[in-house]
Amino acid sequence: MRSLWELFDLDRRGSTPGTEVRAGVATFLTMSYILFANPDILAAAGVPKESAVACTAAAAGICSILMGLVANFPLALASGMGLNAIVAYGIASETKSWQAAMGLVVLDGLIVLLLVLLGFREKVMDAFPRDLRRAIGVGIGLFIAFIGFVNAKLVLVPAGTIAVLGKDPNASMPPVTAGSLRNPETAIAMLGLIVIAALMARGIKGAIPLGILASTLVALACGVTHLPQHFNSPSFSNFLQADMRGALHLHLVPALLALVMVDFFDTLGTATAIAEQAGLQDGRGRILGLRRILAVDGAAASIGGLFGASSVTAYIESAAGVAEGARTGLHSVVVGILFLFAIVLAPVAGVVPAAATAPALIVVGFLMCSEIGRIDFRNPETGIPAFITLAVLPFTYSISHGVGYGLLTFTAIKLVRGKIREVHPVVLVIALAFAAYFIAGA
Repeated sequence: MRSLWELFDLDRRGSTPGTEVRAGVATFLTMSYILFANPDILAAAGVPKESAVACTAAAAGICSILMGLVANFPLALASGMGLNAIVAYGIASETKSWQAAMGLVVLDGLIVLLLVLLGFREKVMDAFPRDLRRAIGVGIGLFIAFIGFVNAKLVLVPAGTIAVLGKDPNASMPPVTAGSLRNPETAIAMLGLIVIAALMARGIKGAIPLGILASTLVALACGVTHLPQHFNSPSFSNFLQADMRGALHLHLVPALLALVMVDFFDTLGTATAIAEQAGLQDGRGRILGLRRILAVDGAAASIGGLFGASSVTAYIESAAGVAEGARTGLHSVVVGILFLFAIVLAPVAGVVPAAATAPALIVVGFLMCSEIGRIDFRNPETGIPAFITLAVLPFTYSISHGVGYGLLTFTAIKLVRGKIREVHPVVLVIALAFAAYFIAGA
């Protein structure tokens, strides 16, 4: 039997088992908020919450362990923030059931895995303008933050607007207004946000889950939430509920395309950042074992769908472990084992109210917006499409519309300037597909 040193190539990468374990704990603490945030988001699609906690933990555990063993890379995985929002607030309404939405997630993973095995995923990644890729991540960050503000009741739809639009859908009314700290849920959410921000400013690991815990304790004290009367065993009733047949409809192709595109861009960007931080690149700047990393990520999306936990993907929070010295897949295995242990949290997850997880969504949105500073807004050819992408995405509550209108603007600018040859054929085809989708009334 091979030792840990040989299995994970610890000597050559300059690490030790102790370092990898410590780093794995750090990464788990920074991303464990997903155990509560993911079920809260998926509940909007009708996914049973208690089972969603257990299934989120199980899927994250299995996929992180696979990343460690197959790719030997310090990258942990869990249900993707942004991807879960697509499922809950977009796809589920189109499929008419959360089971069919999860079937679409399974298809997404299979398609991505096939594209990886064919070597096509890397080519498509190279075809998209870098600023548009960054804008997608920023737009998703704003989208997630917006969901957090709504859940915290910091952002409300005015009652007058609802009444007027009910009578005249074409009326022009203010879409949102501000909430009030007189609402206990809003006050609790603001308290949680301040706690998380303060802990992060002090460099304390696990700031997000600690903020969720503090908010939940206050919510219990204020009667906003209550302890469960009965503690049941963890439920995996959501497992294998994905409806593949319900996902196989032509009108769902744009939604599937949106899922595939987000999976495409999210993981390569995350893997690139982790590889740079850990020094796991070759002399030409290529990520070591990239195809294996992307293959595990593709399979993870399908695994997440099968568990009813939305698409599982790579987490930038892995940077916390790399900062602690992680250089191998042993780190990811440790994270996976901790997620499997966390399955026992499922019976008490219902205690955590939306007001407690809302600050986590807002902070995650903030973290995802860090790439905005790297977008070259001085170049209108890519800066304007990037801005349209990151603005339209949260304003329309639709990732596919944000990406689609950004691509259409980019292609149109190149066409008007006589530079259509600079648009990669893959990008041109996708832009035309989006145009047809939008014209058809999407």
